[in-house]
Amino acid sequence: MVKFRSFLTVMVAGVATMTGAARAQTATANAAYVNAPVVDRVPDAPAAKGHCGIFETCANTKIGLGKGDMMLRLSGTGVLPQDRQSTVWLSAPGLGTINTGAHLSTTNQAMPELAFEYFITDNISVDLIATSTRHEVGATGGVLGNSKLDVGSAWVLPPTLTFAWHFRPHKRFNPYVGVGATLMWFYNMQGANGSSLNSAFTAGPTVNAGFDYQLVGNWFFNADVKQMFVSMHAYEKGGQVNGLAAGGHIRAQNSLDPTVVSAGIAYRF
Repeated sequence: MVKFRSFLTVMVAGVATMTGAARAQTATANAAYVNAPVVDRVPDAPAAKGHCGIFETCANTKIGLGKGDMMLRLSGTGVLPQDRQSTVWLSAPGLGTINTGAHLSTTNQAMPELAFEYFITDNISVDLIATSTRHEVGATGGVLGNSKLDVGSAWVLPPTLTFAWHFRPHKRFNPYVGVGATLMWFYNMQGANGSSLNSAFTAGPTVNAGFDYQLVGNWFFNADVKQMFVSMHAYEKGGQVNGLAAGGHIRAQNSLDPTVVSAGIAYRF
């Protein structure tokens, strides 16, 4: 009986020992779990490092045009002289000087045009264009009848400065109207039949209208029409002037008033 009690005591003690060890182990595990760092939120994935191409519209691309923008524009330009009013005087030995009653005509021409534009405010910009075209000048009518008098040819450089009002700043489509001035310089002039042709500087007002349209990124399409109000004063002498004796000369005044039509691509810096 004593042995049985001793055996029971040993078993109870063993079970108590094993239970205590298990509880200690569980407490240690729980403590480790509780003390683990707690994350408030899952971190964001690293942002992809991409490059916005020159022909892409990206999240940071500014829409439309506004204050501080600078534009460089390359266009195809047509120069269409209107020749509204003209007077041609013809002089020759034994003939004196006569008003021929003839009308001058100047040929149309197309050339590339380079322009720079700066936006002073969201609505106001200043624009400078430069191009150069070669034109043939002739005279018909009056005492000349149906025959054509070849006056000569000249290259023209008409730098034009305009100030424009833009109606829709910071929009893809932005129409405008403007006003400015043109300085017209004639160079490399050649008279007909070996004669010399000369012309002075001339200047006059200019009005224009057009629009810019944002294509992609900082690239824009531009269309523009300018009306210039300038005259040409030309003097031709020497050589054989339209079959007259040597020493004859032609003096002409012509209201060129060219219409300049252009369309091209612009890049904003």
